[in-house]
Amino acid sequence: MSLLHLPADYGRLRCVTSFHELITTPWANGVNALCWPRTLPGDFAEVVAQLGSGEGIVALDEAQLRALNVTAAGRIAIDVMLADLCLLQEHQLAPVLNCIHGYPRDEDSSPVPTDVFSFHADSAPVPADTWLCTYYGAPSEGLRNEEALRRVEITETRAELLKLFGGPDDAAFREFLSEQCYDLHYTPKAWAQPFSFGVGNLWRIALDWPGSPVPPCVHRAPLTLPGDSPRLLLIS
Repeated sequence: MSLLHLPADYGRLRCVTSFHELITTPWANGVNALCWPRTLPGDFAEVVAQLGSGEGIVALDEAQLRALNVTAAGRIAIDVMLADLCLLQEHQLAPVLNCIHGYPRDEDSSPVPTDVFSFHADSAPVPADTWLCTYYGAPSEGLRNEEALRRVEITETRAELLKLFGGPDDAAFREFLSEQCYDLHYTPKAWAQPFSFGVGNLWRIALDWPGSPVPPCVHRAPLTLPGDSPRLLLIS
């Protein structure tokens, strides 16, 4: 499966030309992913180098970033990230900047992996969106809804989950799937072509919430290997 960058033929994805358009466009007509394509100035690699080594997900604050000993190009990169952070905060969102050295993996023997490397949909009990931008490192990947198969709908997987649940395929079982987030995870169909969210682009994607007019956007964090560069990510 090759990665495609901003597929023009995908009707659920719409590109916009401004933040205003990004935040005011309603979910309608099946569109569940909005992207503001951007080529950002600044040296984000220098920022990552100055942050140094680490483990897991490290939250970054303004004071920490301002204190880094960087060149003018590095300072521009920091200003870009903090401007995005402020912009989302001004619109009553709760963004965070992270330097991601690695994500925890799902190490148990569950029939359905539930870590961020698995294609999944975000969910909420009320109307909400996910916002994200990768400034440096490997970006997120999306999967067309038509090319995604819910893992709990696969006969063999569902049988394993029923065995784990220890009961019949009824309302209680469906509640179990929801509580464990198993029903939010997907596997690509054989012909699927995941696409890249790209670096520098600001995204707003639809969640799974009661009454949503569109299906959720299926996506995942990029697979990381030892020695890969850390990832600078804004997420809300």
